[in-house]
Amino acid sequence: MKLTILGGGGFRVPLVYGALLGDHAEGRVTRVTLFDLDEGRLSAIARVLAEQGAGVPDAPVVTATTDLDEALRGADFVFSAFRVGGLDGRAADERIALAEGVLGQETVGAGGIAYGLRTVPVAVRIARRIAELAPDAWVINFTNPAGLVTEAMSRILGDRVIGICDSPVGLGRRVARILGADPDEAWIDYVGLNHLGWLRGLRIDGRDELPRLLADEEALNSFEEGRLFGPEWLRSLGAIPNEYLHYFYFNREAVQAYRSAERTRGAYLRDQQAGFYQEMGKPDTPALAAWQRTLADREATYMAANREAAGIGERDEEDLESGGYEKVALALMRAVARDERATLILNVRNGTTLAALDADAVIEVPCLVDANGAHPLSVSPLPYHAVGLVTAVKAVEREVLAAAESGSRATAVKAFALHPLVDSVTVARRLVEGYTAEHAGLSYLRH
Repeated sequence: MKLTILGGGGFRVPLVYGALLGDHAEGRVTRVTLFDLDEGRLSAIARVLAEQGAGVPDAPVVTATTDLDEALRGADFVFSAFRVGGLDGRAADERIALAEGVLGQETVGAGGIAYGLRTVPVAVRIARRIAELAPDAWVINFTNPAGLVTEAMSRILGDRVIGICDSPVGLGRRVARILGADPDEAWIDYVGLNHLGWLRGLRIDGRDELPRLLADEEALNSFEEGRLFGPEWLRSLGAIPNEYLHYFYFNREAVQAYRSAERTRGAYLRDQQAGFYQEMGKPDTPALAAWQRTLADREATYMAANREAAGIGERDEEDLESGGYEKVALALMRAVARDERATLILNVRNGTTLAALDADAVIEVPCLVDANGAHPLSVSPLPYHAVGLVTAVKAVEREVLAAAESGSRATAVKAFALHPLVDSVTVARRLVEGYTAEHAGLSYLRH
């Protein structure tokens, strides 16, 4: 099978290739095509993959190209992992939002809206090329904001595009381990939107063990989300929120921490990765070792501002393991290509799963995956406080899609103004002015 990775010069691509190297079953990926517009980044990542695959029998053959059509032709699977505007764009998103006193995180609040407005038009154009050149391919979307971009692409590709994220998987694995369960055997009751969901139960041998965790103060303080939100708040919710809900539940503290930080997360990653790719420009640099060193630092500093706001210090070693988005992607591919049924938390069209949303709304829920794709499983209704957040943020996403389609500045203003973390129409107007002045990718917002 052929796998095409859009954004093939991206820093996390070696995670995907590493997962592929461990798959030796029939029907595995044998060819990987990296597509990127930046030849330097493509060359750097290709060198890392070459070192990863050295000595591995039947390692997938890697090619690289800056021609999108060439990359798509013959693809069985397409990973969408591109970043419109690069990390310079992310850093600018954060800076402009924080200057207005609102959150600029890349998927949440004003920063997420700005990133979505830049990304959706590109994602739609790519989806049309996929429909034309590789109509039978399955598209696995990593591109942030993942739920929004998946919904935009689904308007063209239908259920053949599936979004993935490692946050809910990582949360489920941490909770399962604390409860003494095998993370691969536990059933995780999780529901919401991408970066806006709640773990509401964890079943082991048919019994929900989450109440036992919520009653145990010491256990709640033993993992990242427990320390981040605090035992009292988790017991009030009766659930464990996705870490990104910290931006909603402790918004003032998070904004203050971001404003007082030496650098925002985007600026930090921009500088860190610039150093990595510059180092990779030297032909004698050990590529894999340089990448591994940079990755370790990236993971250790993840959500540092939120931990500072919560007063919980550095990440514990056991919290450094993510859900492994590359492992989720590989499990998804196996289930589709080989009809190996799997249950995975994915971003898919709602259908009738959540009554508060329409059928085409992309949600993040457990899904049964087989050769026919991902099928959302039925879930119990959300409590009203969660319905309020989910419907408010979905309304914002719909305005982003409408603005991207129409080019309407007024609709873009509406998207910002309706977000729960942007509490002013006046601020929304200034944000649109600031972002359109900064980003060439928003020049389409003309009227």
